[in-house]
Amino acid sequence: MKCYKIFCAALFIAVWAAGVLPAQSTFKGMSLNGATGLYSIPTARIGWERSSFAEFGLNFGYHTIISEGRANHLPKFSASLFNMMEVHAAFDIQPDPRANDFIAGMKFQLPVTMTAVAIGGNFQVINMGESSRTNAGQIYIAVTYFGQMFNTLAETTVVLGRSFIEGDLNSNIDFGVGLDLLLLPRLFDNMVHWITDFAIFSYSVDAFGTDAWHRGVLNTGLRINLASVVPALSFFRFAADVLLTDAFDENRGFAVGLTFGVPLM
Repeated sequence: MKCYKIFCAALFIAVWAAGVLPAQSTFKGMSLNGATGLYSIPTARIGWERSSFAEFGLNFGYHTIISEGRANHLPKFSASLFNMMEVHAAFDIQPDPRANDFIAGMKFQLPVTMTAVAIGGNFQVINMGESSRTNAGQIYIAVTYFGQMFNTLAETTVVLGRSFIEGDLNSNIDFGVGLDLLLLPRLFDNMVHWITDFAIFSYSVDAFGTDAWHRGVLNTGLRINLASVVPALSFFRFAADVLLTDAFDENRGFAVGLTFGVPLM
């Protein structure tokens, strides 16, 4: 009940904030678990939202995280529906001896006009096909608002939620914050975004190379809008990610990824 009250209070604050913060829809990519977002955290955006020319759209992505001489593979998919809803899924193919995981989620963008507010959640199957299989999940509210930093355009995202793990009765609250900053727009012609996020949760409760259990996780890197390079791709989403994962810890890693989005109608 206490967690429910906290979540409701956070929802109220976020909706109130939507009335006083400016709105802006910037370039979007996929988080590590497939949701439209930064790296560990989702944003309040969806892949194809009200500001776009398509009511429906598909996004496909792939990331790999390289940490301590090993790598995982994260193929993912998302669909945007009616300019307000997103469903997504990802497989986390982890190196031996770790088992593979599956993550599926949903996000709803609230009908506010001054900024972006979304509520969402995900369901996780940890250690698929193993005797140690565990189910987990998360609910969250995300607020994304537009502003300026260092005299350039930026979007800030704040996420508050709660994770649930089968057999674990902890009452920890999830929190994350991230910044999407347009990097040297004149030099790079608005192509390059510098993204940093910090959270006390990661893309799943069994994240590889981005473990948030002890000190949280900070990821930072570049997201490059490849669609702006080729005029024929101007109606699509095409992004490349290059990032440092868990940058403050000694087991920090490196990740790269691609996202390609297609409007349907």
